[in-house]
Amino acid sequence: MIRKIITTGDGSKTIQIQDWNEQYHSIHGAVNEAYHVFIDTGLSYITKKAVAILEIGFGTGLNALITMVECEKNGRKVDYTGIEAYPITVKELVQLDYIETLGVANFKQAFDRMHQSPWEEKTVLTPYFTLKKQKKDFRDISYTNCYDLIYFDAFGARVQPELWTEHIFSKMYKALKSNGVLVTYSAKGSVRRAMQAAGFLVERLPGPPGKREMIRALKKTGEKDS
Repeated sequence: MIRKIITTGDGSKTIQIQDWNEQYHSIHGAVNEAYHVFIDTGLSYITKKAVAILEIGFGTGLNALITMVECEKNGRKVDYTGIEAYPITVKELVQLDYIETLGVANFKQAFDRMHQSPWEEKTVLTPYFTLKKQKKDFRDISYTNCYDLIYFDAFGARVQPELWTEHIFSKMYKALKSNGVLVTYSAKGSVRRAMQAAGFLVERLPGPPGKREMIRALKKTGEKDS
């Protein structure tokens, strides 16, 4: 597939897969989307001081980097698992230049190690942030009661509908601890219904720039979906 680096609406960069006309992040703003969907609506919703996070679609590492930065600000410890089937290249990482974009030069070494760290091994990147990357298909996930928060950042249902099904969201539901949370940029009706069928309590919330709505889904055992 042909991939190229493009500049999004907030000046930050992302990768575009030209064959699919699909991007790793919103064309309206990669950084703005990451903060709105995953930090403001996800991480900030969790009250625990120590948080276990699963990211579905580790991709460029932008969500992980921002999470690392924000957690150090707030003194929160994060145990982060990133799932990715098709890792980006070193050349792409350099071109994306997220350290400069975010103005976090003090995290450059940790971000470099984030991408250089071995797959399937837990790596301590900062006193507050531990990472384990796993190179696997999302459909092969089989966690039980492990995570407080899931960043569901797979490619859109238009190009990969098989990743937005009841089957996949049942795996996500099982992976979460009681009262765990899943956040995603998508708000499609079919996605919401698949989540509800898997047992989630689904909230539609205001979306990031360029999107009217997004979804936050809660694992509330014993409560009816709405």
